[in-house]
Amino acid sequence: MKRFYIMPNHLKDVDLKIAFSVREELYRCDPGVEVVVEENIEERSSGRITAETECIIVLGGDGTMIRAANDIVGLGIPLIGINLGTLGYLTEIERNNIPGAMRQLVSDDYHIEERMMLAGLVDCKGTGAKTAGIEAISALNDVVLTRRGDFQIIGYRVSVNGKYLNDFYADGIILSTPTGSSGYNLSAGGSIVEPKARLIVLTPVCPHTMSTRSIILSPEDKIEIEVLPPRGEKLVEVEACFDGTGQAILHPGDRVTVFRSSQVTKMIKLSDVGFLEVLHKRLSV
Repeated sequence: MKRFYIMPNHLKDVDLKIAFSVREELYRCDPGVEVVVEENIEERSSGRITAETECIIVLGGDGTMIRAANDIVGLGIPLIGINLGTLGYLTEIERNNIPGAMRQLVSDDYHIEERMMLAGLVDCKGTGAKTAGIEAISALNDVVLTRRGDFQIIGYRVSVNGKYLNDFYADGIILSTPTGSSGYNLSAGGSIVEPKARLIVLTPVCPHTMSTRSIILSPEDKIEIEVLPPRGEKLVEVEACFDGTGQAILHPGDRVTVFRSSQVTKMIKLSDVGFLEVLHKRLSV
């Protein structure tokens, strides 16, 4: 690799000291490389990430990696993360391993994993609002419907491929990719999935039942979730979040349709350490 774009978390690397040190390490490995350091987040949409960019180095934690994946969706440029956070499921490099990792990148000593993404369509029948474009919203980790306002159980009617599945009364519903299975899905009691797998995990959040568990769906399935009318008189409001970012406020009758995106996130891997080894390490913290 010769052309790099360094994308720091500007809250964790405020003075860009780490970003500039990574750039210097790349120059030490090969003086002929081209390295662009993102000095403010507005540059991300200004065209500085060109088609010639071969690798984006993300400085931060898992949240920074997820944000980066969504910001560059459709560009097809592989990502690699340097962990400035805590757990770092998605970040490949620890800070003490930066010199060796940069040598591997410059020497083309790596392989690339493709991670499945989700896409969604929000249909707000109550207001007549509808997202433009069937893949206007994307997610590497998950799509979450969660209650807003007063504490109350919300009803969610779930259909798969146009066929009714079940009504879930819960705080929310998580639709997770394999990559996102170790995030909010795991905290809600959902299954952990090998990140290179191709499937969708549906997990109710705090369901009002004794028997509800995660449901594993095919990557080809199209899942529709409708917000049901309230059982009482209180106003029902639900927020639809894609990778933690709220995209729409839903009311009874509104729907979100989620399906596999045609886009993937490319992740650079420098070692042969498997997912189970990483999982053991993270769960032991």
